[in-house]
Amino acid sequence: MKVFLLQRKRLTALACALAAAAMFYVVNYPAAVSAYATDRQLPIYCVQRDQKMLSISFDAAWGNEDTQQLIDILGKYNVKATFFVVGSWVDKYPESVKALHDAGHEVMNHSNDHAHMSQLSKEEIIADVEACNDKIEAVTGVRPTLIRPPYGEYDNNVITAIRSIGMEPIQWDVDSLDWKDLPASEITQRVTSKAQPGSIVLFHNAALHTPEALPGILEKLLQEGYTFVPISQIILPGTYGSDYTIDHTGKQIPAIAAPAQ
Repeated sequence: MKVFLLQRKRLTALACALAAAAMFYVVNYPAAVSAYATDRQLPIYCVQRDQKMLSISFDAAWGNEDTQQLIDILGKYNVKATFFVVGSWVDKYPESVKALHDAGHEVMNHSNDHAHMSQLSKEEIIADVEACNDKIEAVTGVRPTLIRPPYGEYDNNVITAIRSIGMEPIQWDVDSLDWKDLPASEITQRVTSKAQPGSIVLFHNAALHTPEALPGILEKLLQEGYTFVPISQIILPGTYGSDYTIDHTGKQIPAIAAPAQ
């Protein structure tokens, strides 16, 4: 017991010393700490936009019960959305992928088989992404430029691998939580209360109450003066660092408006 207590005291003393050293470093070398903090690579969650514009997106990985219904609802309000589809979904439902494209919606990448990309090597990530790109291009004639990593999971390796092949990773800042089978009224309240200029809204196809909620959401936001554009049209063009940056929240910001680093 005495030996245990002695070891515990030594460990406590060591922990205190390390904490003190860390605090000294933060206080005396803030620039270095800040640089380290910004080393994390982030996808785009939303975009700084002065105009009242936002993007509607859907993830398609499993079922296909309501895809045509979603196309019809969006068509009624003349809204173009972005659909992130999994390669295996393309294999099962090529006619729906073509219908989405023919209706003017963007068909983008959601991985080939919905794997946890953070568990893959850079080479495996690229192979997975390109396999899905090939399938989408074979049906639509258009090669995707955007991808939403499955489960919303990513790390630096995932983001750098995606950007190394000229694609942009996309997240969202407004989550409908429709996959939880929330009532349509709750989905509507969540989305309309959280949407703001430059938002990217997340829905899913084959979610129980999304077709019921979608018309009310579109009507309310249209009444508030919003316009809807596909994600490729809401994100800022150009090169990271020179034309735009991404802040710690994942907001894409024009370089001229970005705070000095």
